[in-house]
Amino acid sequence: MRHHPGGHPPYDGTGLFTIGELARSTGLTVRTIRYWSDEGVLDPVARSAGGYRLYDAASVARLELIRTLRELGLGLAQVREVLSGERTVAEVAAAHVAALDAQIRSLRVTRAVLSTVARRGSTAAEMTLMNKLARLSAAERRRIVDEFVEETFRGLDTADPAIRERMRHTGVSLPDDPTPDQVDAWVELAELLQDPDFRAAMRRNIEINAADRGPDTPAGASLWFFRRLVDLVGAARARGAAPEGPEADAVLTELLGEGADHAAVLRRIDLGTQVARYRELAAAVAGHEEPPRHQEEFAWVVTALRARAGS
Repeated sequence: MRHHPGGHPPYDGTGLFTIGELARSTGLTVRTIRYWSDEGVLDPVARSAGGYRLYDAASVARLELIRTLRELGLGLAQVREVLSGERTVAEVAAAHVAALDAQIRSLRVTRAVLSTVARRGSTAAEMTLMNKLARLSAAERRRIVDEFVEETFRGLDTADPAIRERMRHTGVSLPDDPTPDQVDAWVELAELLQDPDFRAAMRRNIEINAADRGPDTPAGASLWFFRRLVDLVGAARARGAAPEGPEADAVLTELLGEGADHAAVLRRIDLGTQVARYRELAAAVAGHEEPPRHQEEFAWVVTALRARAGS
């Protein structure tokens, strides 16, 4: 007499097994085995006189294969293809890996969104918007950025092309498996790029930069101004120069030139401060180190300018 793999004798001494015997042997439930049988992936080899479905040793091996494929996450349609010989296990596995990769990316975004919601204490409406923004495709992120850049630079033919080119690539490079911090940064950046007030501030900042540019002004000159500010003020602070003191006059003249409108420069620096968060968020989205803000140097200049602008 053949024996059941789990130690139970075959049904009625015939070498065949009932669903109950298969369940006891494999640890699967009768309900699961019956469902797979109903779905046509585990056909019975015979019926008993009482109408019970019966299975043989090959059915047991088939059942183990079905269980393995299901535990690996394959659907019954894929299982059926393997069992029928339409596709090999290797072919189905390769296709399933691709599907799992997509699921993993989605789960990582889900985890990042939920982490951000928990950290921010977001409302249901904020969570909905956050989830929508986090799941945008690269093309959709590109559209948001392109619209922002187009509106900011529209009609500003003298604007620094180096700034425009850099802005076109800002915020588009969110990876497929972002960290919670990157999702948080992208969501805030996307909201910022679509904020009319921020768009107006950025455009005004670009207009000021464009007004400073003559026909022979090289690309990147506006960046040079801020680097110059950091260098000059850093040296002044190292010498112990106070922004309200007389030595600051020489620093401001060297930086701004003779007869500069201090109030106008203050407004320009204020606009620059508004876009500082934009740069920080862009770096976070790309996974780059946050750019230095040089807060001390800018604060020194602001104090010096206010002292001389009477504010």
